[in-house]
Amino acid sequence: MHNEAEAAAPLIRGIVAACASLPGYEIVAVDDGSTDGTAAALLALQAEAPALRVIRHATAGGQSAAVHSGVLAAEAAVVCTLDGDGQNPPEELPKLWGPLLADATGRIGLVAGQRVHRQDTLSKRLASRLANGLRAWLLKDGTRDTGCGLKGFRRDAFLAFPYFDHMHRYLPALARRDGWEIVLVDVAHRERTTGRSKYTNFQRALVGIADLAGVAWLIHRRKKARGQELSSPAKELPRA
Repeated sequence: MHNEAEAAAPLIRGIVAACASLPGYEIVAVDDGSTDGTAAALLALQAEAPALRVIRHATAGGQSAAVHSGVLAAEAAVVCTLDGDGQNPPEELPKLWGPLLADATGRIGLVAGQRVHRQDTLSKRLASRLANGLRAWLLKDGTRDTGCGLKGFRRDAFLAFPYFDHMHRYLPALARRDGWEIVLVDVAHRERTTGRSKYTNFQRALVGIADLAGVAWLIHRRKKARGQELSSPAKELPRA
């Protein structure tokens, strides 16, 4: 969350309501160097939401940095993310953790939300459609909307991905690169009612070109073999 003080209360309360069916959960809110009252608003909500933890960046690092800090802080094996601006409805969260918790094969690494009926400006929708088309053609990641903040994944799978700024837009490609199965689910999208967008179409285009080339390189240079221990003789464990 970056300068989203007004969105804090409805967002956290919505997450609490969505998680009511879970036997246990935590909410990790990352304040990405906000200069308004976002951190104070989140801390005030801890009284009514004991599961809420607040992580703060001293300076703004961007969405991928915030997601990465949140996953590092998380203690559960399954992590679900959503944007802090209120445009990702919290009631869609069960669609993300459902397939992961029900997976008996252990092969599902990522559940990716795909927005339907997007509540964005026409220019943003057109720019996103163009970017997603180019990305899908080059990376073959199998999804039409990687920019959606609603995603669920295994924590260990995410932390094995190489970190880079804007990596949050390439999670399906990175998951496929590492051999994980992906589940795609349609999710709703809301119009922004507080704050303002942190990106412009021009900014997205500039970083997107370099990111696409970098991710394509990472896929091409992926590790192509995995070790499997054939025997485990009894031995004294190392002390450190």
